[in-house]
Amino acid sequence: MSVHDELLARCEAQCELCRSDKNLSAYEVPPSSDGGADQSVMICKVCLGQIETPESMDANHWRCLNDTMWSQIPAVQVMVWRILQNLRAEGWPQDLLDMLYLEEETLAWAREGQDEGEEGGVEHRDSNGALLAAGDSVTLVKDLNVKGGGFTAKRGTTVRNISLVADNPGQIEGRVSGQQIVILTQFVKKA
Repeated sequence: MSVHDELLARCEAQCELCRSDKNLSAYEVPPSSDGGADQSVMICKVCLGQIETPESMDANHWRCLNDTMWSQIPAVQVMVWRILQNLRAEGWPQDLLDMLYLEEETLAWAREGQDEGEEGGVEHRDSNGALLAAGDSVTLVKDLNVKGGGFTAKRGTTVRNISLVADNPGQIEGRVSGQQIVILTQFVKKA
């Protein structure tokens, strides 16, 4: 059975990202795909066009990832994570990233080949000097009063799937007690 046929059987002749059944083709998930079905996804022409030219991404097209993110197929999980990372400035993708769980090796694959310096070359480091990346988990090293939030984020709280503030190496964003807040990097350590 060819890879194309194997993928068609796996996805039931639907795009594995948006569920469209038109103009499907196999897409090898970069950067280290061996061309096999385990490292490929079946996607439609619309999804392929937006993946290949990220600057033309239509955020509303990707709202389908709300369902797709629950796929058990690692190659699909990698693509969902990468697309949500590209769109996280929209707001709603960050909420999905906060819910998305990937096994360590799948997350490493998703990050592989991604430009960690896409925040303009600014490096974000925790209180111990460890390099932080978008999607990391951090632990608070001090109780923090959240201005405008009306609560205190307690020391030891783990903040998952952080995002980096592009123009400020001293700030990250994360969800604490259900609210997205800005946190100074000097008060966190990489989990």
